[in-house]
Amino acid sequence: MNKQLLVVYHSGSGGTATLVDAVLAGARDPAIEGVTVTAHSAFDITARDVREADGIVLGTPENFGYMSGALKHFFDTVYYDCLEYTQGLPYALLIKAGNDGQGALAAVQRIVTGLRWRLVAPPVIAVGELTEAHVAAAHELGMTLAAGLEAGLF
Repeated sequence: MNKQLLVVYHSGSGGTATLVDAVLAGARDPAIEGVTVTAHSAFDITARDVREADGIVLGTPENFGYMSGALKHFFDTVYYDCLEYTQGLPYALLIKAGNDGQGALAAVQRIVTGLRWRLVAPPVIAVGELTEAHVAAAHELGMTLAAGLEAGLF
């Protein structure tokens, strides 16, 4: 049975979308079998989508030292319908930051702590202009999540 990796993101200027594309490329590596990877805008996700996922990657720009309003909307929409059903859900986080990303990181961490999701890889925080290193880190993040799901580690 295929595992489901869900990527939920918002991108206003395209930087986060570039990182999400790298996550998807890593997660869809041909060497990884048995993992279905889907990506959706934070505005288009339902609690059912989250409850059916075996792992999740969250992507957000840093907006005014916080996560994007779209990702906050996602959490507002799914939180209570997922609270009892997704405890322990493996997750990873990527942030496209203009400042340092710490405010967005702290905001997401507070919410996922309440959901009792489990961080399984260090967050990727891309500060400033995107570099090849940022894109490579996002690629590795996607590969790590998908391979970990495939191997039953998460």
